[in-house]
Amino acid sequence: MSIDAASGATASSMAETAASRKTIADNFDTFLTLLTTQLKNQNPLEPLDTNQFTQQMVQFTSVEQQLKTNEFLEALVLGNQSAAATVYSAANQAVGLIGKTVVAQSNISELQDGQASWTYTLGADAPEAQVTIRNQEGAVVYQQQMEMSKGQGTFEWDGQDESGLDYSNGLYSISISAVDDSGSPVTVLTQVKGEVTSVNLTGDEPVLSVGNSRINLASVLSVTQTEQAAAN
Repeated sequence: MSIDAASGATASSMAETAASRKTIADNFDTFLTLLTTQLKNQNPLEPLDTNQFTQQMVQFTSVEQQLKTNEFLEALVLGNQSAAATVYSAANQAVGLIGKTVVAQSNISELQDGQASWTYTLGADAPEAQVTIRNQEGAVVYQQQMEMSKGQGTFEWDGQDESGLDYSNGLYSISISAVDDSGSPVTVLTQVKGEVTSVNLTGDEPVLSVGNSRINLASVLSVTQTEQAAAN
């Protein structure tokens, strides 16, 4: 059964339960009215047998408890269906990104064939900024002092340090520290850009594979058609 069909069935069941509760409540009110009237008008010399009334009250109580149990179970089912629908929607969205180019919030990029790039966004002009690139062990492999302008830009690294030493392909992280004209720190956001090649759905949130990088679906900022696919 699909999620939509299950949700419809549960909603119908809840409506039936609500209608049953209203009927039970109306019948119980009528029962109490009749009981009160009979007690007021009973013959003192031949009092009414209360066993029958007691049995009926027990029956009303039993039905009421069953209806409450049904409502509790239906609430649990709806909660599980809502969670399943959210996971299903996220999975569909993630799979739909395969073959597309994404920009995601991350400071890690892949160096491949002497080329790695990061997208950054500065909150203000920064006449003084320092770019630091580290390898997977956290060791600094490259640093550069530069001036950066407010807004979005791209930093490209050729995989060499200041002395011209080439580094091997792999994952590298970038950090940018910048200050404005007054010497106050400037907010810097770093992103990576690349084509989504696969999706891992085994965790709580879909994880996209962009090159050798792993990016959570929630960190994706923008999606575009991959240039080669758009050309075809």
